[in-house]
Amino acid sequence: MTPQSRKIYLKGLLGGLPFMPVLIPFGLLFGVLAMDAGLALGQAMGMTMLVIAGASQFTALQMMVDNASFWLIVAAALAVNLRMAMYSAALVPYLGAAPLWQRVLVAYANFDQTYAVSVAAYDANPNWTVSERIAFFFGVATPIVPVWIAASLVGALIGQAIPVNTGMDFALPITFIALFAPMLKTIPHLVAAAVSIVFGLLFATLPSGLGLLAAGALAMFAGAVTETMMLRRGKS
Repeated sequence: MTPQSRKIYLKGLLGGLPFMPVLIPFGLLFGVLAMDAGLALGQAMGMTMLVIAGASQFTALQMMVDNASFWLIVAAALAVNLRMAMYSAALVPYLGAAPLWQRVLVAYANFDQTYAVSVAAYDANPNWTVSERIAFFFGVATPIVPVWIAASLVGALIGQAIPVNTGMDFALPITFIALFAPMLKTIPHLVAAAVSIVFGLLFATLPSGLGLLAAGALAMFAGAVTETMMLRRGKS
């Protein structure tokens, strides 16, 4: 790692630290709920280490409690996590030229926080090389991944000593707002956000995260149509 890449890595690490106040209580809560759902310690830690996605993990746990079938649980988790595929596609222009082993690690650590912080930094620093972008991405992931896993382990070990009804359910949406609100800089972005809010509320009663998936698809379509119309008007 060059001195410049090391400097950018540390910058990314600092960018990941502000998420600790949200990650720690949610990791603890996941560990507690995993034990309450009847998972063994190894099963709970296997889920949190392989998935690293709180929303889908909580969805899967709830469906386990409801005695849903295995394939329905998998389908629901995939539906909730489908946004990660969108994140991966959006990262290709920035990181697509990186070596395969680095792209594999990026895929593992690609979640809301690493994606949002990294893309914002890439847009603000268009002169960064691919290796420097990789360094920043891994810097953001460095504090997040081990803290999420460690907090889940502590929650699983402590179990009932941590109250399940912590009132921390507000923290996750606040995190999403803090991540993406500064990125709403254009009219297509605002249109997509408005459509996602409206249809997210309308589809809130759909099962297995399908409402979120449908709202996201409609929001992307609305944003793309708005951008296309603006480009056509600009050329006319």
